[in-house]
Amino acid sequence: MNTLYEHAFRHVLFPAYEKGLRRRHTLDYMKRYEADQWLDPERLAALQWERLRRLLEHCAQEVPYYRRRWRELGIQVGDLRNLADFSALPVLDKAEIRAHFDEFKADSLKNQLLYKATGGSTGEPLRFGYTRESNDRRIAVMWRGYGWAGARMGRRTLFLWGGSVGEPTRAHRMKDRIYNAAFGRRMLNTFRMSESTMSDFADQIDRYRPAVLVGYVGALYRLAEWLIATGRRVYAPESIIAAAETLHDFQRDAMEEAFGAPVFNTYGCREFMLIAAECEHHSGLHINADHLLVELAGTHGPVPPGQTGTVVVTDLSNYGMPLLRYGNGDMATSCTQGCPCGRGLPLLARVDGRILDVIRTADGRVLPGEFFPHMLKDVPGVTRFQLVQKRLDRLDLAIVRNAAFNDASLAYIQREIDKVLGQSVELHYHFPDDIPLTRSGKLRVTISEL
Repeated sequence: MNTLYEHAFRHVLFPAYEKGLRRRHTLDYMKRYEADQWLDPERLAALQWERLRRLLEHCAQEVPYYRRRWRELGIQVGDLRNLADFSALPVLDKAEIRAHFDEFKADSLKNQLLYKATGGSTGEPLRFGYTRESNDRRIAVMWRGYGWAGARMGRRTLFLWGGSVGEPTRAHRMKDRIYNAAFGRRMLNTFRMSESTMSDFADQIDRYRPAVLVGYVGALYRLAEWLIATGRRVYAPESIIAAAETLHDFQRDAMEEAFGAPVFNTYGCREFMLIAAECEHHSGLHINADHLLVELAGTHGPVPPGQTGTVVVTDLSNYGMPLLRYGNGDMATSCTQGCPCGRGLPLLARVDGRILDVIRTADGRVLPGEFFPHMLKDVPGVTRFQLVQKRLDRLDLAIVRNAAFNDASLAYIQREIDKVLGQSVELHYHFPDDIPLTRSGKLRVTISEL
C-alpha cells in the first residue's frame, strides 16, 4: 500500500500540484540534477564554472554592491577568468551583508524576492532574500540528496525535528497537517524531548512504522542512548538521515545499534539548504557542485586535499540576492579520495564545526542547543545572544539588544523557554554591549559546562 501511494504521489499528485496548481518547475530541476550527478568530475567542473560565469556577469550588470565593491578593488568581471581568480575575491560575512543589505538585491528582481532568516547558530541571525527559481532548485537538490538515503518523495518518513515556536494560527496548523500527510510525514517535536517522554517517542515510531527516520543528530543520539540503556527495541526503518549538527562516529554507532538501520550524514544551512550528503557508500559527503560552489578556505587561500578550512559557499542560481563567497562560519575537511558510486560530485571527508551544546535539567529534560537560535531568530531587538549553563537549575542568557527590544521581547523568550523546560531552571538575563568570540573567531551560542 505504501509503495502504491509513493508511486501515485511522485507521478500524479505532486506533479499536478507543482505544475498545475503552483506552476513551479521543481520536477524539471529534479530531472536535470539527477542526470548532472553522473557527469564525470571534469564535465561537472566545466558546468559549475559556466553557471558561475553567468552569475558573475549578472552581478556586474544588476547588483549595486558588486558594481561598487569591484570598482573599489579595481576588478572588472572580465578579470575573473577561472576559479583561482574568483577565490581571490573577499569572503562575505554577515556583518557586511547587514550593513549593505539593499545593495545586494538585483535591480530587476528586488521586487520579486522571498525572504527567510537564519537560525543564528553563530549567535547572529541573518535575513536574506532569494528568488522562487532558486528555492525550487534548492528543493530539487534536497530531494536528490535525501534520495541517496532512500528518502524518496512520498515515502513514509518520521522526523525528530524542532517544532514551531510562538502560537501558529489554526489555519497554519491545518496547512502543516495536510502538507505532512500528503508527503507521508510525521513530525515529532524534539524541543519537548525529556527522560519522561522517551517511551512516547519510541511508541510513536512503533505506531507509524517509518521507512526513513530523519532528525537532529542530538535528538537521534539521545533517543538511541535511551533505547540501548533500557533494552527497548523499536520498529527498524530502512535508513536514518542525521542533520543539523556534526555527526561523530560514536553517535553513528549508537544510532545504528539502537534503530537497526544505516545512518546517512547530511550537511546544510538555512541560507542554501542542502550543501552535501552521504550516498549509499558512506565514503564522505557529496557536495552539490552542480548547484553550489563550495570552497574550503585557509589563511592563504584554498586548503589542500585532506585539510580543514572554513566553508565558503556561492549559490549559483540565486540571481535575486547573490551572495558570492559567503562564509557561513562552519569548518569542514576536504576528501583525498573519490567515491565508488560513480557520481562525479566532489566529497567532503567530514564537517567539523556544527556543534551546539545540549541543555540538561535536574528533572531529566534534555533540550537540543538548536532550540535557542530557532526561537530567538524572530525576536525583535536581538542582535546577538549566548546561553550558558553552569548548574542544572540555572541558565544565563546574554543578549546584545537594539532599540527594537522591549518588555514584550523578554516576555516572549521567557514564555517559550518555560514551555520546554517548565519551572525546572532559573533563567537569568544579562545585557552586555558585546559577546566575546572564541579563539577560532566564532560565537558559541549554547555553552554547557556540566
